[in-house]
Amino acid sequence: MARVTYADVMDIMDSDCLVPESKVTVMITAASAVIDKIFAEDTVITEELLTELERWFTAHMIASTLSRSTSKERLGDAEVTFTGKWGEMLKSTPYGQMVLTLDITGRMAKSGKTAVTLFAIPNFED
Repeated sequence: MARVTYADVMDIMDSDCLVPESKVTVMITAASAVIDKIFAEDTVITEELLTELERWFTAHMIASTLSRSTSKERLGDAEVTFTGKWGEMLKSTPYGQMVLTLDITGRMAKSGKTAVTLFAIPNFED
């Protein structure tokens, strides 16, 4: 069950964010599911921190998809440059950066990364 509400998320979003409540609610549900899964076995993170992680992660998801912020805009010959780079994950928005700051376990920074398996090649010289 979600820990945050539409109002909680909108309190931290940029004032020009006009995403409808129904879409924010979908993002809250998704963020809650991710936070619940990542921290299911965790005994270090408090409920207060989980709530804040969920709020900031929801804002990051919105800023990454529905309400992207721009670093450059032009009117004549229309040009828009969005902040953040694709593939930077949580580092791509200020909200995601706050998630990384709040997560004292480092689990959110590791999420979505591929695990590496190494195999040693035996020595055949004998």
